Amino acid sequence: MIKRKGLKSAALAIAAFSLIAGACGGSDSTVTEETVTEETTAETTAALPGEGILACQVTDTGGVDDKGFNQISYKGMQDAEATLGVTIDLLESASDADYAPNLQNFADKGCNIIVTVGFLLGDATKAAAEANPDKNYAIVDSAFDPPIANARGLVFSTDQPSFMAGYLAAGMTKTGVVGTFGGINIPPVSIFMDGFAKGVAYYNAQKGTKVKVLGWDTEKKDGTFAGNFNSLDDGKNIAKSQADEGADIIFPVAGPVGLGSAQFAKESGGKVKIIGVDVDMSISNPDAAEVYIASVLKNIDAAVLAAITDTVNGVKTSDNYVGTLANGGVGVAYTAVPAELQAEVEAIGAGIADGTIKI
Repeated sequence: MIKRKGLKSAALAIAAFSLIAGACGGSDSTVTEETVTEETTAETTAALPGEGILACQVTDTGGVDDKGFNQISYKGMQDAEATLGVTIDLLESASDADYAPNLQNFADKGCNIIVTVGFLLGDATKAAAEANPDKNYAIVDSAFDPPIANARGLVFSTDQPSFMAGYLAAGMTKTGVVGTFGGINIPPVSIFMDGFAKGVAYYNAQKGTKVKVLGWDTEKKDGTFAGNFNSLDDGKNIAKSQADEGADIIFPVAGPVGLGSAQFAKESGGKVKIIGVDVDMSISNPDAAEVYIASVLKNIDAAVLAAITDTVNGVKTSDNYVGTLANGGVGVAYTAVPAELQAEVEAIGAGIADGTIKI
């Protein structure tokens, strides 16, 4: 297991001090550095309701620097540290064998809320929550049925912005072929791929085109998967394979594996473009920024912050957070999309949000 700590910094500006001789009531008024520090500290403490709360995060095997969902989950932790005053801590899982020990480590440490990142931590999180009813748990990309009183799911309707991305890809392809692939065939991954393929089909229906999708079959609910979330080489090889079949736009839903696809696209000299996932990849992966035309956003940081805020406020709940286009929990970031097509895609997003377009 890999341990990293989030350290809180609070810079206090202290006024210069002096001794002031006064004639008021025949006594001296003394303003000292200690007095100013005590007053400033009291004000700071009063403004931070999360003082004394320990919020902890356990990543999956992608690690906190995955430029994707682990990293943006940790941003939610950092936001809670900055805005609520909680203390944060982090354990990274090198393998699935680390899930349970990492959770036990944080339970023993006295974390008030433990946020786990990823569907694959579902069983370990369930066991930990049931064994520690006095603590709050939240899990990204999973939820429990039946509910667990002290564990909430942080889930996202990512088929919605993925549908928009599929329409966008169909509108920008020059070869008439686009591709997608996943890390592992689990619901939080396949929902992106399914939405993307349906968005391409919607474009074809609207425009009378025949854009082909590689890597996902909407009928069989199956497609191309790397089998992991770690190997950049796998991402490179799958992207090359799809490019060899004609795909010029690829949508990898595979965490760090997708970074390999971006590297392949960069080496293609502009022949292949990528749609990012979870965060704006043109920003989070600046070394290959030029290959991204758009990114499907999953605003996990806001969901994590909401879960920690509930803990600070003394709320223990099993109610799931569901991010949608309507509530801003998901979206699309545009990097290099023609204005006219972007307007079409945005109109589709508005239709999904208000229910006039069904997925």
